[in-house]
Amino acid sequence: MKNSNKTSHLKSNKKLTGFDIFLLIFFFSVIIATLYPFLNVLAISLNDSLDTVRGMNFIIPRKFTTANYEKLFKEEKLFTPFVISVLRTLVGTIVNLMATAMISYVFSRRDFYFNKLFTIIFIITMYVGGGLVPEYLLIGRTLHLTNNFLVYIIPGLIWVYNILLVRSFIDGLPDALQESARIDGANDFTIFYKIIIPLCKPVLATVALFVAVGQWNSFMDTYFYARNLPTLQYKLYEILNDTGINQNNMHQANALETVASITPQSVRMAITVIVTVPIVAVYPFLQRYFVGGMTLGAVKN
Repeated sequence: MKNSNKTSHLKSNKKLTGFDIFLLIFFFSVIIATLYPFLNVLAISLNDSLDTVRGMNFIIPRKFTTANYEKLFKEEKLFTPFVISVLRTLVGTIVNLMATAMISYVFSRRDFYFNKLFTIIFIITMYVGGGLVPEYLLIGRTLHLTNNFLVYIIPGLIWVYNILLVRSFIDGLPDALQESARIDGANDFTIFYKIIIPLCKPVLATVALFVAVGQWNSFMDTYFYARNLPTLQYKLYEILNDTGINQNNMHQANALETVASITPQSVRMAITVIVTVPIVAVYPFLQRYFVGGMTLGAVKN
């Protein structure tokens, strides 16, 4: 009892030093600087347009309204693009994970004869690209993927950075696990699915987050190759452009009335919130794997 009272007494008498106060102020400033852009976007999307065009920065809507979101959700034919975006995100992420995991496992095998050769070839593609025109000719004329759902899946089948990340993680796993499995008669497929995949959950969750964000946010591939299969992001991009054109072409006499109802800036912020919410909702479920997936493979056991 005396020792516990003494410890609590020492804790109660502990005072903040000048360095502690500096750290508190510094990290509090970093938090404010990090959160402010998100809060500002959300506030503008929920604020009256006439109040927004005055150019005042704020983090809380001064004149709350849902008119910006109502305009977007009243747009016709948004359901199909939403379904296409969800499907391309799910299918693209799953297929990418499978391909990445299998290629990474092969590259991690020391008995793979062409390991160094294929690794160099893959790394070169990270620094040197064919360009937009050869890519367009390959996808459109050679593979005939124009207005085909596979155009969302095949070009992004693997990302070299993710392959290197997963390979580094596998290299950090104890070799004894695979050796003992081979002694027990397990083949490569059994080792891959029953040992490698379960142990790679952290890094695969990290890769899944990277790929899902890329698939969900992408819309330029729709613009070039699949306008008949528009994604939600591409449809919202068209709505934003139409809003800007209508704003520029409006009659001067009705300018104030139009600005009071909707502006391109308000629509832009509402679109930003809509396309960000799904990723923000998914991230907490993958957060516990994220840091481990990024760091555990950096140091080999």
